[in-house]
Amino acid sequence: MKLNDLQFEAGARSVSKRIGRGQGSGNGKTAGKGHKGQRARSGGGVALGFEGGQTPLWRRLPKRGFTNYTRKEYAIINVDALNAFEAGTEVTPELLKECGLVKKQLDGIRVLGNGTLEKALTVKANKFSKKALEAIEAAGGKAEVI
Repeated sequence: MKLNDLQFEAGARSVSKRIGRGQGSGNGKTAGKGHKGQRARSGGGVALGFEGGQTPLWRRLPKRGFTNYTRKEYAIINVDALNAFEAGTEVTPELLKECGLVKKQLDGIRVLGNGTLEKALTVKANKFSKKALEAIEAAGGKAEVI
C-alpha cells in the first residue's frame, strides 16, 4: 500500500454547504431560504411545537397523574446472579457495576430473592428483600445495609 492509494471510508467526511457564496455555488442569492417570509429572516422561525397560533397538541391533550420527584429508583439484582462471584467475596455496588451485573447504581442497589445462592458471600447493598436476606444467610453469607 502506498500513500497515494489511501482513501477515506464512505461517509467519513462530509463537505459543508457554502451558502450565500454566489450563483455558481448552487446556493447563492437567497442562500436556500426561499423568498422572504418568517424563516428567511435573521433569527426567524418558530418555537418547537408552535402550530401557527392554533392551540398546540401538548395543551389539547389531557394531563394525568404526577411524578414524585422524591422517589428513589434502585438498581435491582437477584440473588442467583451473585453466584458469579467466588465464595468469601465481599460484594459491593462498585464491584457489581465493574462486573456488568448492574448498569447504573441509580439511588442504590436493591437485592431481591429470586433464585438460590450456593456460595457464602458478604453482600453490601442499600436494601434487601426478606427472601434475599434468608437466602444469603442460608448460604452462610452476610448481608450488610449501607
